[in-house]
Order: sequence, then C-alpha cells, then structure tokens
Amino acid sequence: MVFFLKSLSRSVHDQEHHHEPVAEDEVETRINDGTCTTLTVWRKSLLISCNGFTVINSCGDLVYRVDNYIDRPDELVLMDGSGKSILTMRRRKKLGVPVHNWFVYEGSYTRRSCKVIGGSRKVLAEIKRKEAMVEGISYGVEVFVLNVEPGFDPGFAMGLLLILDQMFP
Repeated sequence: MVFFLKSLSRSVHDQEHHHEPVAEDEVETRINDGTCTTLTVWRKSLLISCNGFTVINSCGDLVYRVDNYIDRPDELVLMDGSGKSILTMRRRKKLGVPVHNWFVYEGSYTRRSCKVIGGSRKVLAEIKRKEAMVEGISYGVEVFVLNVEPGFDPGFAMGLLLILDQMFP
C-alpha cells in the first residue's frame, strides 16, 4: 500500500531561485479554465545514475520530475520543475484506515493504455502512448502522454501514475 503525505521539505535550489515555479501557476489555471492538460511523460530522470520521470507540458516547459537512486524506493517525491517537492509518497504495509473506491483504473499501464475513472464513472485522466509525427518512429513505452481532464489536479494525476508505476514496474 502507498500513503500520500504533503511534504514540507524545501529543495536545495530554493535559495538560488526566487521566482515561483511555472507548474503551480499552470496547475491552478488549468483546473479552473476548463481545458484538458496534456503532459508528455518520459520515464527517465534528467540526473545521471537516477531512475525517475521527467514531465513536460505542451509548451515544452519542465513541470514535474521524480528522481530515484534505487529501483523500488520506500519514498517517492514528486517535484515541480524547479525541484520543490509537492507530493511525497511513502510505502506502508497497512494504512489503518478504511479503504474507499475513490478511483478505478481500467486498461493496461504496462502497455501505456489506461484510464483513471472517478466515483461517478467519469474519466479523470488517461495514459496513452505518444504518437510520432513522422511515420516509422516509435517512442516505445518510456515516453507517453498523460491527459488530465478539467477540474482534476495534474499533480494528483501524476501521483496516481507513480502508484501505478510502482505496482506494475
């Protein structure tokens, strides 16, 4: 089982950068403006010798990243583009709270073809393979698209994606 906690830690880079990250402003705008958020997810860290994810928006800006030094860590930290932690997930054996079916996942994450469905059977997020513009080029399963519907937080959708990745490596 995985447990969500909001991280209060600060990035090492916070002292160097005095501007607000692009991701927070974009997330707030996207949740309220009624448009679908499309993110390109690359299952690779930008740091050498790390596993993780690099997430880019449709404008080419780095909006989320995850950096791990081991394959199956006990803790995952989702960071915005500037390295500020926005979500920390820790592996737990037992939550100790009642489990409710808030979200259902349909499809195959390993094939990068699945949907996250809310309690009202509405699609909240969808993971699809990234299609190449030029025929004959394939991105494989390491690069895919995360479409997040209006009103659903893209950061939370990334958290659900991280859980799926831990469940189906």
